[in-house]
Amino acid sequence: MSRAVTDPRASVRRIARRHDENFPVVFRLLPADEREDMRAVYAYCRGVDDLGDEAHGDRLALLDDWQRDLERAFDGTPEDPRMAALAVAIRRRSLEPEPFLRLIEANRMDQRRSRWDTYEELLHYCEHSATPVGRLVLAVLGYRDARRIALSDATCIGLQLVNFWQDVRRDRDERDRIYLPREDMERYRVGEDDLHRPAASAPVRGLLAFEVARARALLEQGAPLARLVGWRARLDIRMFTAGGLALCDAIARQGYDTLRGRPAPGRIGRAQIAARELARTVWARPGRAPG
Repeated sequence: MSRAVTDPRASVRRIARRHDENFPVVFRLLPADEREDMRAVYAYCRGVDDLGDEAHGDRLALLDDWQRDLERAFDGTPEDPRMAALAVAIRRRSLEPEPFLRLIEANRMDQRRSRWDTYEELLHYCEHSATPVGRLVLAVLGYRDARRIALSDATCIGLQLVNFWQDVRRDRDERDRIYLPREDMERYRVGEDDLHRPAASAPVRGLLAFEVARARALLEQGAPLARLVGWRARLDIRMFTAGGLALCDAIARQGYDTLRGRPAPGRIGRAQIAARELARTVWARPGRAPG
């Protein structure tokens, strides 16, 4: 057996460290085995997204290969070291294939279409690209109830949407993707040519203000989830929500013009968010999660 497969944990640790802007706390307060399983889930999610967004060659074929190795992970015989780490998590947490498969399908969607006609279509996409991540996190933590899943889904969709609105220009230029629903663009009298300007017009800013408000509402809807998990995971859940809300604020401060620059809280802003949420977590009374 190759060294890559015999030492899968080192591989997923490196991935988590490389992408610490997306995985800022890494569930450091969790027991070591849960932390390793969370990293394995993250490495899987990062891997499938990289195939869908950055891989050279036939991405659909590569995604098919990735799915075959996922199936081997459920059988306990994967080839990729990331899948080997995931196989351990699958066994320990009794994880189901469905969320993993939905993530693959989301990346297949990205190869087949680059425009969305309605908000409902975009939400359907987010149900494949975003909500599986939160459901996997909950499953590793041992939660599978409808209440927590609904709150997680709202949080994940809110995060996905606000990241779309942050990256309107990048998605347009680098991937020829426009996630703004056509029906909303028509309502605000925004055409694709308006998204190719160096700065956003008043109609584009109005459209983005509308979309950011939707994302904010979803993040606020999902915020109670942090109170329904054990205290060891509470900081991370709060960080996800707080980070999304901070990004909504950053877009608003920029006048909802994400064409002239990519708004973000920045390193200092992220540190302030982490400090604030850590204080809230420390002062909150540790104990058994309700429900």
